[in-house]
Amino acid sequence: MSDRIKTYSEFYKFYLTEHRNRTSRTLHFVGTFLVFIIIAIAIYFGWGWKWFLVPVVGYGFAWVGHAFFEKNKPATFRYPLWSLISDFKLFFEILFGKRSLDSTKD
Repeated sequence: MSDRIKTYSEFYKFYLTEHRNRTSRTLHFVGTFLVFIIIAIAIYFGWGWKWFLVPVVGYGFAWVGHAFFEKNKPATFRYPLWSLISDFKLFFEILFGKRSLDSTKD
């Protein structure tokens, strides 16, 4: 029997449990914000080959959060698409006040 999560709704609940630490959430938020900045600059200046910065910055900040603050393995390795979608979902939920950087206030 597989222990894989079958629906995105289930996954997002799991995702939030893996992102409880305030510093980790802050790093995810900053990394995602910088991804948007890099994309905007890349589009404006036509950086071409420098698009590689997008995943390096986005995942770099997130993985530091997991390694040093959450002390868990990023869900990206098992659920890459749902994890990416959830990074953006959490970013916008924090940005618009639906969730807090402090997970105890969710």
